[in-house]
Amino acid sequence: MVGGLLASPLLVGLIQHWKARLQGRRGPTPLQPYRELRRLWGKSGVEIEGTSMVYRLAPAVVGAAMVAAIAVVPVTSAGPNLGFGHDLVLLVALLALSRFASAAGAWDVANGFSLMGASRDLTVSVMGEVVLLLGLAVPAVITGSSDLAAMVAGTAGGTVWSSPALPLGGATFALVAMAELGRQPFDNPDTHLELTMIHEGPLLEYAGRDLAYLQWASASRHWVLLVLGVELFIPHPADAWLQLGLLPIELVAACAALAVIETLVAKMRVLLAPRLLAVAAVAAVLGIAVQGTATR
Repeated sequence: MVGGLLASPLLVGLIQHWKARLQGRRGPTPLQPYRELRRLWGKSGVEIEGTSMVYRLAPAVVGAAMVAAIAVVPVTSAGPNLGFGHDLVLLVALLALSRFASAAGAWDVANGFSLMGASRDLTVSVMGEVVLLLGLAVPAVITGSSDLAAMVAGTAGGTVWSSPALPLGGATFALVAMAELGRQPFDNPDTHLELTMIHEGPLLEYAGRDLAYLQWASASRHWVLLVLGVELFIPHPADAWLQLGLLPIELVAACAALAVIETLVAKMRVLLAPRLLAVAAVAAVLGIAVQGTATR
């Protein structure tokens, strides 16, 4: 919980810092997200005429959903049950709730740019969350459980990698994670053009502490998906303490990989994003089929 609540902005800062260095720029320090959150926290929010309680409550709902998601994702196979359990369907539901609350706040404002960003965000996320469920279904079928902690334990060691099922699930998860996090090629997180932004669009009408909640929630989404990815789809030992010790190294490596991908790959057209997610869905279905055949 401490890692998810406090260290998640550092992951975003590392990606931004390394991407700038790879592009020949000095760039911000890895601590820049913390500075932005502190600056926003010291400012008051804005009141927009014509909005309802949906606009006011959306940032709190987004933040609460991500806090619950952090509690659901185990950092090791011995992750404690904090009252939420570790079910993968619950995790996907919490991520969907966070996305829906953000879009609902944009709808309530009814500003053209925020509505455009929310509609694009939902276009990607509606399909992305289904594909995320398919990608997580691969290790669930392998381990015979939808409990994330049991899935981390069941994918430990080298035996499960003798079959192509888990690599196919890993490829699916990698693609859908970039879509869920708003990274290239699906979205450009550094853009300031209202006509092209996707995940940043619903945030346009917020300021102050409300915007701080939303930006922190975006950073915590990085923590949730990257921790889940490295614990399920990267070879790891069976010992829980070794898993915990390797986790920081794996997270740093994942941030470096995202920085390299964003440097080498340009943002694709919005209408092409569902096609790439469809390819990821096919890979997940193949992984499930391969594992089902091997089980028989």
